[in-house]
Amino acid sequence: MRWESQRLAGGTGGGAGQPAELALFGLDACARTFDTPEFRGMTFYEIHAKSLLNKVPSAARVPFDWTINPYRGCGHACVYCFARRTHEYLDLDAGHDFDTKVIVKVNAAAVLRRELARPSWRGEPVAMGTNVDCYQRAEGRYALMPEIIAALRDAGNPFSILTKGTLLLRDLDLLREAAQVTDVGLSVSVGSVDADLWRRVEPGTPSPQARLRMVRTLTDAGFRVGVLMAPILPHLGDAPDRLEETVRAIAASGASSLTPIVLHLRPGAREWYHQWLGREHPELVPVYRDLYGAGSYAPAAYRKRIAATVAMLARRHGVGTERDSRQNAPQRRTLPS
Repeated sequence: MRWESQRLAGGTGGGAGQPAELALFGLDACARTFDTPEFRGMTFYEIHAKSLLNKVPSAARVPFDWTINPYRGCGHACVYCFARRTHEYLDLDAGHDFDTKVIVKVNAAAVLRRELARPSWRGEPVAMGTNVDCYQRAEGRYALMPEIIAALRDAGNPFSILTKGTLLLRDLDLLREAAQVTDVGLSVSVGSVDADLWRRVEPGTPSPQARLRMVRTLTDAGFRVGVLMAPILPHLGDAPDRLEETVRAIAASGASSLTPIVLHLRPGAREWYHQWLGREHPELVPVYRDLYGAGSYAPAAYRKRIAATVAMLARRHGVGTERDSRQNAPQRRTLPS
């Protein structure tokens, strides 16, 4: 790949001629537009973050208290991504901007090492990939994760990673080193193995088959890898034969557990997904309106039915289930030297 053609859009000083969005990130921010086939149409805002460890509000009801997000926005361009609304906090839109304007915390590792060394830090488990994917395509350029993992390893701090990005395998040796000294949890998201559905709803991601090959590689390396079967899309990926096809493939990958999650449509994601639905499946627009109403979640009865079906299929094909959905919680791994 040729990076010589990257050009600064507006510089780093925050002065005249600088894109208006950069004022949101302070004077240390700069925007680079990459004129390369892989990143054409994307803008990266390189910022110097003041902190990296994020405290999760108790109202979030997730099984972790701290997260790390080296990126904001995501080139995966998943039409349903629940994190889309976070871009609105930056005066960027939750649709096209979320997919094409990615904020990169270029000093992430240095900030993290400083925070982990604080006397007040108690070594609590940290989850990554819970907002946007830390192994999205931009990671191939910026390579923030190796130093982040190394910082957590050196501190002996437990952590977990949830991803759709097969780039994680680049860091397998680091993950093995970390697993010798702390708890490391690895999870991969695969909602469906239907190739046509994948291309339409997750256009920037590695294929489901590639992700499941990654699960096999990680499993063979000694990790217990959970798969989030997420999201299951109503009336698109929830037919019994499609569910079984996906569960069968997950079982064949060697996954240690399987957690089905039905699509939820929070504000931001909701509007973008309905626009996509109107273009691709206009006949389903009223169906979704009836199913979701004004809320973010499908009816409990529907979700229970899907969960029961997937649990039955998982038993049939010999893969475990995580009923409490604590797939991201770090787990102690003792690996061969």
